[in-house]
Amino acid sequence: MEFNTEKFAEEALRSIQGNIANLNTLNIIVVGKTGAGKSTLINSVFREDLATEGMGKPVTDHMSKISKEGFPLNIYDTRGFELGRDAQIQVRNEIIQTIKDGVKTKDVNKAIHCIWYCVNTATNRIEPEEIDWLREFAKENAMTNVPVIVVLTQSFSKKNAQALRQLVLDEKLDVLQVVPVLAKDYEIDEDYIAKAYGLDVLIQVMAEALPDELLSTLLNVQRASLDLKRYYARTAVAAAASAAFGEGFMPVPFADSALLIPTQIAMIGSITAIFGLEVSKSIMVTFASAMLGTSGATLAGKAISSTLLKFIPGAGTVLGGTISGSTAALITTTLGEAYILLMEMLWLGEFNATDFDSPNGRAQFRQLFRERLENRTSKVADLPEGHDILKDAASKVPGAIESLMGGELPESIKKSKLGKAIEVYKILSAEDDSKNN
Repeated sequence: MEFNTEKFAEEALRSIQGNIANLNTLNIIVVGKTGAGKSTLINSVFREDLATEGMGKPVTDHMSKISKEGFPLNIYDTRGFELGRDAQIQVRNEIIQTIKDGVKTKDVNKAIHCIWYCVNTATNRIEPEEIDWLREFAKENAMTNVPVIVVLTQSFSKKNAQALRQLVLDEKLDVLQVVPVLAKDYEIDEDYIAKAYGLDVLIQVMAEALPDELLSTLLNVQRASLDLKRYYARTAVAAAASAAFGEGFMPVPFADSALLIPTQIAMIGSITAIFGLEVSKSIMVTFASAMLGTSGATLAGKAISSTLLKFIPGAGTVLGGTISGSTAALITTTLGEAYILLMEMLWLGEFNATDFDSPNGRAQFRQLFRERLENRTSKVADLPEGHDILKDAASKVPGAIESLMGGELPESIKKSKLGKAIEVYKILSAEDDSKNN
């Protein structure tokens, strides 16, 4: 079976575009005095530098909306909070009205989803008037219940930040969480740099608070937590592996496993949307050829499945279905893990889009990719806790064979957990190469 990498790349790109186009818009209001570091915070959390000088469309006397075409995020930045009680009341009233206007539309894209209240930790205090503002706001926000996160910005000293955090907590305000952050590395002197921290915690708190229909958007727009992107990318792999396991039981020869391709392409679309990276056709073609080769063996599973069946004389339909389903899940999991690795390499700048435009760049990518993939996919224990389908896919194929044969298997099959699919792929690829030569 010849695998068409061009067609695979085109279908994957359509899936990616569809996932991006279907993201809902996340709306956040940022409150705080001038000097609280709101702009630095916004630009550090999100993968687009939104808060630049002069950017933002005024929507009220004390609020402007910052947005960028094609980027599913709106930031409502408040101004004038430091001007005294009258201005603070006006800010509060405008925020409440903006929330109510969004609710009236019954459109998730126009609702306000979260509020960040920023306090400059370097001042070592939160003003009594700010405590009062938060209490009064909570009363008016009781019906709409938009979550409020107090963000302690410019937390150069973790000790001072924790002391201020405890002070705010002791006030027993109706806020979701109090999160100290240092948005960017800060040079104290030539011998010491305070490293940025806390942004990943802020994103985690938001991920737990936002409605499900906004989670994909948050993952896409944030750049503060690679771990969170990786975790939810693996949930997409888990879902695809589960679907693939069922598809492997379909009453058609597993060799005709075109049923798997849409599932795996949809998985790639979901993972790319989570990482929020632009993927060109050349990148996708290089990935497909590096991972799947010309036969597409790891995608379709035809050769892997038939290889496993050779070890069981007289295997029947039920056993064949078990192995085919297990193999489908195993292959889909391996492909998903491999694609997550590609996204991480691009995210970390180990490769960029231009590297895929030259034969030398593509060759270097394939070599590094294979090395990293072999190490990555062998670590079954590192998969997310609770995502049993991934570990199940890693163990079901050898378990099914061992339980029916009751004997020792060749090492290459006995150890065929998640990473061992790569070993089988290498054998099959070598066979394909010898045939082609």
